[in-house]
Amino acid sequence: MSCSIAYVNTGSRPWLIVLAFISFFFILSCGDEAGDSYKLTNIGAIIDVNSRVGKEEKVAMQIAVQDFNNAYQNHKLSLHFQDRERDPLRAASAAEKLVKEKKVKVIIGMERWGEATIVADIGNRVRVPVLSLAEPAITPPLMPVRWPFLVRMTNHRAEQLKCIAALVGSYNWKRVIVIYEDDENGGDTGDLTLFSEALQDIGSEIECRLVLPPFSYLTNPKEFVQEELEKLIRIQSRVFIVLHSSASMVIHLFREAKEMGFVGKDSVWIISDTITNSLDSFNSSVISSMEGALGIKPYFSEISSSYSNFKGQFKTTFRAQYPEEDSSDPGIYALKAYDSIITVTQGINKMTSEDSNASVLIENILSSNSTGLSGEISFKEGRLLQTPRLRIINLLGKKYKELDFWQPEFGFSKSLDARENNSRKSLASAVIWPGDLSKDPKGWALPTDSNPLKIAVPGQTSFETFVKVNQYENRLTYDGFCIELFKEVLKVLGYDLPYEFHPVNGTYDELVQSVYNKTYDAVVGDVTIRPNRTKIVEFTEPYTESALSMVVPVKSEESALMFLRPFTWRMWVVTGAILIYTMLIVWLLENKQNPEFNGPLPDQISTALWFTFSSLFFAHRDKIYSNLTRVVVVVWLFVVLIVNSSYTASLSSMLTVQRLKPTVTDIEWLKRNNLKVGCDGSLNVRNYLKNVLNFKTENILNVNSEYEYQVKFKNNIIAAAFFELPYAKVFITHYCKGYTATTPTYRFAGLGFVFQKGSPIVADFSEAILKLSGNGVLKSLEEQWFATSPQCSANATNNETESLSHNETESLSHSSFWDLYLIYGAISTICSIIFLVRLLRNYRHDRLDASQSNIASSKRSIWSEMVILAKYTCNREGMQNPARVITFAGAQDANEWNSSRWEYANSSEITDDLQESSEADTEMQYIPVKNPGCVTIPNCNRSPCRIEIEREQTQLGGLGFVFQKGSPIVADFSKAILKLSENGVLKSLEEQWFTPSPECSANATNKETESLSLSSF
Repeated sequence: MSCSIAYVNTGSRPWLIVLAFISFFFILSCGDEAGDSYKLTNIGAIIDVNSRVGKEEKVAMQIAVQDFNNAYQNHKLSLHFQDRERDPLRAASAAEKLVKEKKVKVIIGMERWGEATIVADIGNRVRVPVLSLAEPAITPPLMPVRWPFLVRMTNHRAEQLKCIAALVGSYNWKRVIVIYEDDENGGDTGDLTLFSEALQDIGSEIECRLVLPPFSYLTNPKEFVQEELEKLIRIQSRVFIVLHSSASMVIHLFREAKEMGFVGKDSVWIISDTITNSLDSFNSSVISSMEGALGIKPYFSEISSSYSNFKGQFKTTFRAQYPEEDSSDPGIYALKAYDSIITVTQGINKMTSEDSNASVLIENILSSNSTGLSGEISFKEGRLLQTPRLRIINLLGKKYKELDFWQPEFGFSKSLDARENNSRKSLASAVIWPGDLSKDPKGWALPTDSNPLKIAVPGQTSFETFVKVNQYENRLTYDGFCIELFKEVLKVLGYDLPYEFHPVNGTYDELVQSVYNKTYDAVVGDVTIRPNRTKIVEFTEPYTESALSMVVPVKSEESALMFLRPFTWRMWVVTGAILIYTMLIVWLLENKQNPEFNGPLPDQISTALWFTFSSLFFAHRDKIYSNLTRVVVVVWLFVVLIVNSSYTASLSSMLTVQRLKPTVTDIEWLKRNNLKVGCDGSLNVRNYLKNVLNFKTENILNVNSEYEYQVKFKNNIIAAAFFELPYAKVFITHYCKGYTATTPTYRFAGLGFVFQKGSPIVADFSEAILKLSGNGVLKSLEEQWFATSPQCSANATNNETESLSHNETESLSHSSFWDLYLIYGAISTICSIIFLVRLLRNYRHDRLDASQSNIASSKRSIWSEMVILAKYTCNREGMQNPARVITFAGAQDANEWNSSRWEYANSSEITDDLQESSEADTEMQYIPVKNPGCVTIPNCNRSPCRIEIEREQTQLGGLGFVFQKGSPIVADFSKAILKLSENGVLKSLEEQWFTPSPECSANATNKETESLSLSSF
């Protein structure tokens, strides 16, 4: 209710004074009667009446009060505004004034959290509920206990910070610049803390913070903003996040940023709701300077009838009160202000005359459960319970376009309908970026012709094959495998990348440090990927594998006893044993019938031995009388053929192929003998030798160049050298004839290019390296720069042939010839048993004939019978004169051996009763073989005589674990894998799970691979 007071002139007409007093008392009486007719509640509001947000809040609350007063006749609201003037102290004094002078029952407003806490303290003291439109990023502990009369008409601000982080992660931007305007209390550090944590969850980080003072403190805002933006020129990140700022500060910020080139190609600007809620107050020139920026706005429904009615009233009232404003559409703060009044009125309506106090009112407000213009109105712990729904907008021209929605539980989606299930991790709508670009920006200051990429190149390297800096007069040229690979990568990048090389003489750690401190943008060279380096810089995908390899000198295996090498000593023993066994079998079968075996026992044994030994070379010419002997000899000759051929082939391989043997094969042998080893001085290799392989520090010598290794080897200063695998390949290609490398077993992460942390170029380079590996370009470069010399190539071919010979030798295993030996042994033994059975039968028959012929024979002992049987077996006359043999047991004629050759007797002349053959023998011609055992194979260069095995060297991406795009766990897993590789845990796991079988282990160690083993025969 308003009252107007009229001032009149009482000097000329005194009677009017009486009339005035009568009217005054009449008005008072009317006022008392009117006051008694309805209940009046005073509500205070503390806002910034000069800001766009404050103007919207004022109009919205007036409309809410008007709607309530029109709806209720017995209860009226009176609204009282106070201007906070952007000063927390002014907000406190305004609250005191409202409570004391206006007797307000509720205080609403305060967009800044610092102001809200001060007014909440006053509300606690005077027991007045306070409804704040501000929310802290981090909720203070025990807030309901500390401020029981404080109600926050806001959602959790942390969700909006997570939304901004999700935008950053969806485009894989690794580093951002945060800009915010400091408030009067020293800034919202809670926002920075939560935003930093949200970025860490997606693997990104804050590279720089630009803190601007309150706009009211600046006398020359344009000059100050320019000076602050100049600090960002050296920072390569171009993802700018404006967390909160006043409208006036934002206008100057974007204008100066656009003039200085920060709002343009490959730059990203993301603004929070504190700015997007004020966009309607910006003129077209300000919006155009922000073109391409992304913004976050709280979502509210605009299709309800209540909102349509409110919007019509708001636009009419707002235009009438503020005709200077361009837009009259209500924003989220207007809706929050309107809902605050409605929530208060609902709490008042629940009160009765008996419980009309502040405690009951605050309980009624906190128990509200309704739907307002801004969304669901229900509270938990003094704050709105509803999960915020945010909208991504894109500023275009003079307006903005709404893109996707974002919800904490679903992420980005085209609509809010959960049934459509269209949630995703990135925006689906097309975005127009600063500079009117439709392509996703890098978020990084890409090099230009005027500001090229500064690349550090190792000025001095141990192996110039990778990087070599040449100086011709005053001009520097760069060559090597790494330089050529870098140029090939540029061809497949898809965009221009101006660059310039700078030679740097220093250690590799110093090169990496120069990228970290931003002296250089990248390093192109043979830099090893190490865990401690990945903490400060980023590496590309490794372009070559790396492992620890030991290089040692080699020596020739030639010796005077080379002819014994085809067989092992066990094989020689077994061969000799089989030879003796064959001799005994032949003697046993032939001595009763063959005249060549007449004579004393030593002569017989020597004859049998000569026959067996000469059969090894197929030079035997003596007659064989027994069919059993013929069977044994046939099988024996077949065995001799196989053994002789194998021996000849193995010896030929040893004599025709140069065999080199490494001087050192065991690391433990080096440590036991306290020998010195060399390395290139790399801390990676040196620490591995010291900490993992347990070499003594004094036994590890640094070698500066590849040419010094050969000198130190020849002077016996070092016994072995340890290289990373790429360097070992280069060294062996240059010095293949005198050195050899062991199979690398200690794995490292490889070699890669170095870039600054968060650089988007890293991902492009890694992708390009994988493409070059897949299409064979990387393999071609390796063949070009790591090509072996002609001598080394020939040596490599010989090594392949030798390796093939080894494989063939190893294929003559025990299982291949066991059946042959078993058949020979069985046949020989069976023949001897048959002979002995016949001999015993004849012996018994002869003895029976002797007893029937009345030949005197006294009873003999068992030993005597055995002696007679032995003499009977050895005496050739036993068959013709058994009585004499049995009676005298010992007399035997001896025949001298005078035959220069053995003749094969005609089998028809040998009777089954073992009669001596006649003199008329049929002689079989013996044809000697020239160069026995030597096999000439024509067309040796053709298959299958020669088999070349080409090992594919093409690199692929390798094996790895899979995580979601942008997951921060990837970096932690990569660092952990590198650590496990360096400390030997990875090698232990490989040995545990990839342990070969005992047979494969024997093959891998190459023990006895150059000699034919016992198991082969």
